[in-house]
Amino acid sequence: MGLPARAQKLPALGRVPGAQPRNVVFILTDDHRYDFMGFTGKLPWLKTPNLDRLYQGGAHLKNAFVTTSLCSPSRASILTGQYSHVHKVVDNLAPVAPNTIFFPQYLQRAGYQTAFLGKWHMGEEDDAPRPGFNHWESFKGQGEYYNPTLNINGRRVAYQDSTYITDLLTEHALGWLKGRDKRKPFFLYLSHKAVHSPLAPARRHKGRYRYQPYPLPPTYYQTLADDYKALGWPEWVKQQRYSWHGVDYPYHEHISIEQLVQTYCETLLGVDDSVGAVLDYLQQEGLDKNTLVIYMGDNGFAFGEHGLIDKRQFYEESVKVPLLAYCPALFAGGQTITKLVQNTDIAPTVLAAAGLQAPAYMPGRSLLPLLRNPNVAWRDKIFYEYYWEYDFPMTPTVFGVRTDQYKYIRYQGIWDTNELYDIQKDPNETTNLISRPEYAERTQQMANYLYDWLEQTGGMAIPLKRTVKQPFGDYRHPYND
Repeated sequence: MGLPARAQKLPALGRVPGAQPRNVVFILTDDHRYDFMGFTGKLPWLKTPNLDRLYQGGAHLKNAFVTTSLCSPSRASILTGQYSHVHKVVDNLAPVAPNTIFFPQYLQRAGYQTAFLGKWHMGEEDDAPRPGFNHWESFKGQGEYYNPTLNINGRRVAYQDSTYITDLLTEHALGWLKGRDKRKPFFLYLSHKAVHSPLAPARRHKGRYRYQPYPLPPTYYQTLADDYKALGWPEWVKQQRYSWHGVDYPYHEHISIEQLVQTYCETLLGVDDSVGAVLDYLQQEGLDKNTLVIYMGDNGFAFGEHGLIDKRQFYEESVKVPLLAYCPALFAGGQTITKLVQNTDIAPTVLAAAGLQAPAYMPGRSLLPLLRNPNVAWRDKIFYEYYWEYDFPMTPTVFGVRTDQYKYIRYQGIWDTNELYDIQKDPNETTNLISRPEYAERTQQMANYLYDWLEQTGGMAIPLKRTVKQPFGDYRHPYND
């Protein structure tokens, strides 16, 4: 299930019968967890009118997951339509292989104008123009919220005067849309830095949520409980509580969880403004009914669940992402779809919107049939993988499978317990069922699902990862995580 070489001719894609090429806008955010949107009601004080607007006019895919809950692997899965162990971008340092094909290359060949603006974050030289895009604007690593430097089609431009990155990318995206060749269909990939730490809201939003409460999640203190072992939780999770990605370590400059959430939500408001600006432009140009707009996060984020901060794990708040789709000409608004979808479905979906059938090497499926009919036959499980990182050794290698009811988590390389949860009865993942005799058959079934998937997709060997050697023989990650 490998990728075709870039040096080879792109595989010919079949046409979707009767389909007309549509314009597509894909908006990606960083570390936006699945339930931090106004319409979900998770935080009653959080207002996201433009994300709500996408939902009201389109669909909320409530059970959207990434294959790896980490920036670079997830982004590579979106652009290639492949699992991490196939495209080999398994962490935030692994380079993009020279034979990698990005799905916008198929769009270019079909006559689309394509543009990428924002955070790329794959490989060391990750602000250079990439195949598949006629227009390119990016920055190195995580970039800066204020006064950023952009590589615009090979020319680096530094911005001053308190220029805010979310607003700048939106302004440039709208500029590209206005200046495009209107005789051709377009694909816009707008990839925001927000809401990645260290957080910085736009000045107009700073302090807006300063005094708003954040109730601690029910599993916040689980690793301190007297019956911790009796409930079957892994020891590594308990130890991580005191590490870089735990709640009892000064992960974010000695601020509280509550302050972290407040600043995070203030930073998210700039993204919401960006979504509104794009929707307003499409409406003004009469493009809003027929353009497919997709909004997604690259991975989730824990705010104290299981005593953790960050992502990487296979717990719900880490692996689930917001996913909204909007195209009134194709499907009705106000839908909530509960079927299991993944980031590997994005490439086939955009290709289908362009009237193209996805290449056989992509394991995902177009979401368009599901958006038109939520009762269509669909997958009954999704899979997960995360590979241990030298620079962030607190989280072990993780493999997992999740169905509508159960989640199975298997760890590699540590002497610890695996995990099984009944998500329907226990959505907060409080009680590990792995050692209960009545769940032995279910555990074996889930393990079989997992190993069958790895064997069938070439994932039985953990991919090797390249590191950057620093002075004194130490190895360190060149970017913030």
